[in-house]
Amino acid sequence: MSHDELPRRRPSLVELLDQVRRGTLSPADAERAILARTAAENLGFARVDHGRADRQGFPEVIYGQGKTAAQVAAIAEAIARRGEPLLVTRADHDMFAHVAKVVPDAQFHADARIIERRVPGPDGHGTIVVAAAGTSDLPVAEEAAISAEVMNNRVDRLYDVGVAGLHRLLAVHDRLLAAAVVIVVAGMEGALASVVAGLVRVPVVAVPTSVGYGASFGGLAPLLAMLNACAPGVAVVNIDNGFGAAAMASAINHLPIPDSRAGNMS
Repeated sequence: MSHDELPRRRPSLVELLDQVRRGTLSPADAERAILARTAAENLGFARVDHGRADRQGFPEVIYGQGKTAAQVAAIAEAIARRGEPLLVTRADHDMFAHVAKVVPDAQFHADARIIERRVPGPDGHGTIVVAAAGTSDLPVAEEAAISAEVMNNRVDRLYDVGVAGLHRLLAVHDRLLAAAVVIVVAGMEGALASVVAGLVRVPVVAVPTSVGYGASFGGLAPLLAMLNACAPGVAVVNIDNGFGAAAMASAINHLPIPDSRAGNMS
């Protein structure tokens, strides 16, 4: 598939129905389009769920680990062919070399281990702040940040603001207060999530990382610390799961905002 052959973002269900209402699309064509977007495409080794964007707001994401480069490329082509944004997590250079042949405008972020292709769509209402405790946490933090960007959110990165030097976090307190959602990424003892949650009035999504010495037990210590956070408003995802944190934060950031004048949701 060449760059010129890649389709634009496919219309939403609401846009399809509006085209029928305006008479620019026949009901029969609309029915075919709706059936095509809800079908699972069988590739033999995978069934690509083309209806996920309509159900959940974002298309199927490819988890690269455990898949061959050829398998990742085939799934990526099936998604890109529909005009959907592409997101491959836990990817490597070999996978990207295969994907680039069928999705030429895909990008690879080595630190985050992500392959992505962005497509314009509804933007999140506010800014997602990604706060990482230390430089060693950056691969997971970048997985979260780039995933959130691909999901059409504004992202502000606050890196190396861990509690070992609390003044570093307090120096950027204003940027925390400007967030709609905060993703906190921390290993070691995972204390940053509790501290941040005590400083903001918005949801905090905590990501424990496997960074730390032996007693951190590969991320178990920060996981338990975040689950036991004394500050309210903290949701915790799995160890090193930057993508999962981005998905949660993006869902919150895309929630309809009440229109106080009309009593409607926008």
